[in-house]
Amino acid sequence: MRNKLLGIIFILFIQITFGQKKKYAIHSVAFYNLENLFDTINNPDTNDEASPMMEIKSNRSEIYFKKIKNLQKVIAEIGYEKTRALPTILGVAEIENETVLDDLMSSNQTLEKNYNYIHYDSPDKRGIDVALLYNKNKFIPMNHHSYELKLWSDKGYRIYTRDQLLVSGYLENELIHIIVNHWPSRRGGEKKSRILREKAAFLNKKISDSIFTKHPHSKIILMGDLNDNPTNSSLKKILKTEEISKQKNDTIFYNPYETLYKKGFGTLGYRDQVHLFDQILINGKFISTKFNELSFYQSHIFNPSYLTQQNGKYKGYPFRSFGNGSFTDGFSDHYPVYIYLIKELD
Repeated sequence: MRNKLLGIIFILFIQITFGQKKKYAIHSVAFYNLENLFDTINNPDTNDEASPMMEIKSNRSEIYFKKIKNLQKVIAEIGYEKTRALPTILGVAEIENETVLDDLMSSNQTLEKNYNYIHYDSPDKRGIDVALLYNKNKFIPMNHHSYELKLWSDKGYRIYTRDQLLVSGYLENELIHIIVNHWPSRRGGEKKSRILREKAAFLNKKISDSIFTKHPHSKIILMGDLNDNPTNSSLKKILKTEEISKQKNDTIFYNPYETLYKKGFGTLGYRDQVHLFDQILINGKFISTKFNELSFYQSHIFNPSYLTQQNGKYKGYPFRSFGNGSFTDGFSDHYPVYIYLIKELD
């Protein structure tokens, strides 16, 4: 009986010692085009009159805060199923200024308590910018810089567009670099405007190459509304992106959204075509099977049914905020995208 009891104790000891589940820190890193998040005040220095918000004839302030509330709901749910928390890092596009960022956070206790942001005014004619929101309890920014994308038309005049935002900081005691983008649109046609996005991609490459020159094993995330699909030349020829592979190279950028795009997934619809313009790219240093350092785990598009238009002209598309000069009580004409980063805890 004594030997049998000792045997049971030994088995329990083995199970407790070696059978315990490993513990991981998990973070969601997201990007969301907020679709014309403009305030209700005319800025004489920009062409913000062209924004849908300024076209609203009545109850403009009420509509503005309703849009803010709608966006807050989405942000709170991105990646929540695994992290049970707000996104640790959230890049945003189509925001007008710091006022709208302050309103986005200050009218929600959870956002106000946990988030801070980094933003620069860009030279875009309409006054739309990018920004980085982050959980100040988890991510520690060390430095940040805005890179101006200088473009000229074939007729020689300056095209004023969004800057590219670089933020470097510590997550889980590891230094990572995030570049937030909103590349030039396809106005005038994809072919005619292609060179503009290729130049935007080249600026991303220039920024990341400068980081790799100083620290070859750096961890870099490129995110944004690229106005190009994963298979377009800006990504494949300029950035030389690849699909996720076990054979990794630290200085190559891997695009988990290329696989999703080839399967027919998208983040917006235009003229009966599905596009996946919103993407998050990672360099090879994030790819690991051991997870003993901060590593890429999964990529997703956040597209619950309430974010999808259920009827009408745009049925099946993301449920946009504005249409025909009025507010639809929708969210954005883009779905958010997000990835999970995980790290095994000691």
